[in-house]
Amino acid sequence: MAVVFTFTAILLTAATVIVSGSPATLTLERAFPTNHGIELSQLKARDLLRHRRLQSSSNGVADFAVHGTFDPFQVGLYFTKVLLGTPPVEFYVQIDTGSDVLWVSCSSCNGCPQTSGLQIELNFFDPRSSSTSSLISCSDKRCNSGIQSSDATCSGQTNQCSYTFQYGDGSGTSGYYVSDTMHLDTIFEGSVSTNSSAPVVFGCSNQQSGDLTKSDRAVDGIFGFGQQQMSVISQLSSQGIASGVFSHCLRGDSSGGGILVLGEIVEPNIVYTPLVPSQPHYNLNLQSISVNGQALQVDPSVFATSSNRGTIVDSGTTLAYLAEEAYDPFVNAITATIPQSVRTVVSRGNQCFLITDSVSDIFPQVSLNFAGGASMVLRPQDYLIQQNSIGGAAVWCIGFQKTQGQGVTILGDLVLKDKIVVYDLVGQRIGWANYDCSLTVNVSASTGTGRSEFVNAGEIGGSNSLHDGLKLSKTGFIALFVTLFCSFGFL
Repeated sequence: MAVVFTFTAILLTAATVIVSGSPATLTLERAFPTNHGIELSQLKARDLLRHRRLQSSSNGVADFAVHGTFDPFQVGLYFTKVLLGTPPVEFYVQIDTGSDVLWVSCSSCNGCPQTSGLQIELNFFDPRSSSTSSLISCSDKRCNSGIQSSDATCSGQTNQCSYTFQYGDGSGTSGYYVSDTMHLDTIFEGSVSTNSSAPVVFGCSNQQSGDLTKSDRAVDGIFGFGQQQMSVISQLSSQGIASGVFSHCLRGDSSGGGILVLGEIVEPNIVYTPLVPSQPHYNLNLQSISVNGQALQVDPSVFATSSNRGTIVDSGTTLAYLAEEAYDPFVNAITATIPQSVRTVVSRGNQCFLITDSVSDIFPQVSLNFAGGASMVLRPQDYLIQQNSIGGAAVWCIGFQKTQGQGVTILGDLVLKDKIVVYDLVGQRIGWANYDCSLTVNVSASTGTGRSEFVNAGEIGGSNSLHDGLKLSKTGFIALFVTLFCSFGFL
């Protein structure tokens, strides 16, 4: 979920730090992965609720809504376990790359769910039970940073730094800020220790409403992963614990999985494009789209960032969305390249195809072309979604949706999966490379002794794979290793 003044992303993750030159890790879990067999209308409906939260944004891309069919469902959800307080208490939190604040349910919470359909035990944070907890006052400079980014408010009567986040779907949360210890698993020479920690400011939610009160997919809170000073990545960076870079590589198969790190994944094929300056979301300059090597006849201004337009990278959106002016040319270009023997059907307004062979042998390659010469190459599986089967033929539908009446393009999990994606907030750029995210990842970090330490992420995540993997660089980074456990559910 994302707050009204941020863009939502429901990616749940955790944090690992380098302490004394060694990387540390938390485990990321996933429920309800994107998978074939889910109706596109259901995925669109879920995305719509997320996107509506942008409508009342005062400092980002505003005034857009994605229209679609509202059928109840559950879709891709990433979450992780974090340890907060002394003694440490476990909390399962969603990661939202479009909001800034880490918040968890408080013991005094009104409306918080007591159980979860995700088969996790919910906990409540009690500041009085933590020996390292302290309240954040209005005079605290960290509160002032939150006020500037609309992440915090202050009451002169109580002198307590607080927040109220209201969502466009009617849900919301309010509470107050505390400072306490986040406990992190530190890796030394390939072994795992749990004696690392860092002080962070996070929200203590004492009231929730709407969707947040539902138990079917309830977690303990939200882990904001945005760019403002209240985000954990910014806090750890300011303490010299983490760099201002994070990366992920999410598996696109039905089993889910992958990694997410606070730090830079080093891979030679990564290409970078600049972030659009002064945007609270991860906006990029998309310049054109090519299908089978031919550029669509779409004015580049369709993708440019303005008050009601823009191209946003959002790992919490299940599908992908194209500005209205680009959608029909995109679908028509794909349809024009496939053999006439392929039967086409329309399912609930979506262009679909009956396929008996591999989609890789039938459908064209698509390229999203960005500023600086960086192109994101999409395989058919990166813009199609398999729905079901009819008479022995698989039904594949175009997963890109039209943002009808709006000029916003959103790149969600449909296109981000099976790629390394690097968010470099220091260099103000985003990079990517196609990659098999099921491979084991090696973590490489300078130890200050002139050598590098390597940690096999497969050992952390429980995998027995010994494939050569990726390298992570930058002195002082947080690595978030993702082990994703998947299930499906419907409301």
